[in-house]
Amino acid sequence: MPPAGRVPHRGLALGILIGNQLLAGVGVASGIAVAALLAEELTGTAVLAGLSQTASVFGAGLVAVPLARLAVARGRHVALGVGYALAALGAVLVIVAAVTTIVPLVFVGLAAFGAGAAAGLQARFAATEVAHPGFEARSMSLVLWATTIGSVAGPNLSQFGDDLGRALGLPPLVGPFLLSGAAFAISTIVVATLLRMPRPGDLEADVPASGERAGIGTESGAPADAGSDIGGSPERAPGASAPSVGAWRALSVAIRSPRSRLALAAIVCSHTVMVAVMVMTPVHMHGHGLSLSLIGLVISIHILGMYGASPIVGWIVDRLGAIPVIGVGVLILLSATAIGALAPADDLLLVPLALGLLGLGWSAGMIGGSALLTTSVDRELRVPLQGASDAAMNYAAAIAAASSGLLLVAGGFATVNLVAALVLVPLVLAGVPVIARRRSAASR
Repeated sequence: MPPAGRVPHRGLALGILIGNQLLAGVGVASGIAVAALLAEELTGTAVLAGLSQTASVFGAGLVAVPLARLAVARGRHVALGVGYALAALGAVLVIVAAVTTIVPLVFVGLAAFGAGAAAGLQARFAATEVAHPGFEARSMSLVLWATTIGSVAGPNLSQFGDDLGRALGLPPLVGPFLLSGAAFAISTIVVATLLRMPRPGDLEADVPASGERAGIGTESGAPADAGSDIGGSPERAPGASAPSVGAWRALSVAIRSPRSRLALAAIVCSHTVMVAVMVMTPVHMHGHGLSLSLIGLVISIHILGMYGASPIVGWIVDRLGAIPVIGVGVLILLSATAIGALAPADDLLLVPLALGLLGLGWSAGMIGGSALLTTSVDRELRVPLQGASDAAMNYAAAIAAASSGLLLVAGGFATVNLVAALVLVPLVLAGVPVIARRRSAASR
């Protein structure tokens, strides 16, 4: 552990975060591509297939706040290592459950597996802590982008993993979790042995004082989107300044600030829409006779949309501000759900297009919302609020994933997309007062 107040070599720490995300991306994507299919195989119903993603996302939400607390107490690298280790354990539990046909154990394993996604998402905030001022969103987006290679490769390794599992005597669809478990185990070792970061509270000595904070999007020539609506000092959510503030207290304080509310809505709504549609896409395609390889290809395109353009999205946030990027994200997500609602399941042009746009809209909402969240509150609220926001988005997405199975059975894939589009309404409503305030200030 570096001494208090010392920031580790920024380039080295960021490089390790980026490299580790490659491994974690393989871990998450290898399992997630077949989780719903495995649950459907074991339970015999598409309704319960949605619960596979529910379990994983709920598990991610469950550990988000404890991981944030661990980051404050011991450092980000400790929190990330614990998250990846839990995910490796989850993959093992899924394999054991499938072999023994103990169905409830599958969902327990998938809940633990979700800790890998939670750790990967918290790595984006770790990137901002080692970023040079004015480059926070770009550093965050590079860590997210690093997930692209592993996440795109993961689903395309599904067939190989399945063949490997069958060769080892495992049931169908279980083999990909062998790859996931190995990837997360290696991620745990990398974080434990190579990555060292101070506790977020120790970074205070290395950043400007509260009134002089570096804001995302406030460099020369860019609007001060992370702070006040039209330049000036960054707006902070009112509240306590005690470093020991808890996650839910931070959330209740931040919710009073229009800008923080918009940031939270962008993170929660974008993630919920993405999960609601993505989790049922493999089940929808498989039900229409498409092969596992084609399903993996579509999921790879979706993940490429999520992470592939993230450096560009981060650059735009740093230059133009978070709010315009969030607005573009809403439009892209609406387009994705409209195409998804109209496209036939076997249309190998429109279905990949819809899933690719779904990922791109998620990227805009997640990076824009995370950047705005990080700089719209006081420093002592940031880490607990980050944990609370990740927990909230995963709980919401867990509900959406559980509902998607019911919607698919009741009204088809078009209904899944149409209901997902309605999730964007709170995000639009949260943006109205912020945009009105910006226009009012600009007209003075």
